[in-house]
Amino acid sequence: MSHISKAKPAALAVIGLLCASILAAPAAQADTTDISPPGANDWSCQPTAEHPYPVVLVPGTFESMAKNWSTMSPYLKNQGYCVYALNYGKATGIDASGPVADSARQLAPFVDAVLGATGAKKVNLVGHSQGGMMPRYYLGFLNGAKKVNQLVGIAPSNHGTQGVILPPPDFVPLATSTGGCQACADQQAGSPFLTELNSIGDTVSGPAYTVLSTKYDEVVTPYQSQFLSGSATKITNITIQDKCPADVFEHDQTPNDPVVHQLVANALGRPAGTPADAAYQPSCL
Repeated sequence: MSHISKAKPAALAVIGLLCASILAAPAAQADTTDISPPGANDWSCQPTAEHPYPVVLVPGTFESMAKNWSTMSPYLKNQGYCVYALNYGKATGIDASGPVADSARQLAPFVDAVLGATGAKKVNLVGHSQGGMMPRYYLGFLNGAKKVNQLVGIAPSNHGTQGVILPPPDFVPLATSTGGCQACADQQAGSPFLTELNSIGDTVSGPAYTVLSTKYDEVVTPYQSQFLSGSATKITNITIQDKCPADVFEHDQTPNDPVVHQLVANALGRPAGTPADAAYQPSCL
């Protein structure tokens, strides 16, 4: 997700209907031929004993994999991980703007392709914004839980936002796409999609969950809505400023925050089936 503005409840309903009417068509198939971020999509990569789970990077609304993961991908590759990334949910030419449930159905075969290429039993998913929430539909409704060791959500829209999701100021959508997106409507707090997603609880049996949030988030608001409920043995919720009070990164740039890089690496390096260490202290820059 990107830039946000405040709106009254009545306006939210109107925007949601507008988004649904404009971009209600099913999302296109995941496009793995687009430009990959540095370090990602080396299909000959073989996981090591130290890093047995390939990492799949899932971008946020309006974002391509190349833009969203330009720093995280090479960071994790340099840490020794096999890294993969995809584009998904393309509607009227715009990435990650189609119905979220359809996007989850595109994630499923991509994970299968990664498992097939690497011979790994499971993957770790790292997602930003919509990309940190959408995989929960894959885990809970598309039989994905058995294929995922951990989901790390960076500023994820787990319980939706109270604001209105808009493209960033420098984003120039196609003329046919003005007016919103179905993914945006799906991520409004209380939407039918989020009601279904959370009807089975915040987590499902199997994977671990880590949530990384910033109190300066201006998109998924309030930022506490990103957190997941459940056992501390399975879920770690971290507010970046509790670790580094002077960190002022906001929503869009959290994947590029060096502090977030360290927190993601801590989560991915944990024993199988366990989330990030809540006591871990990254280096504050």
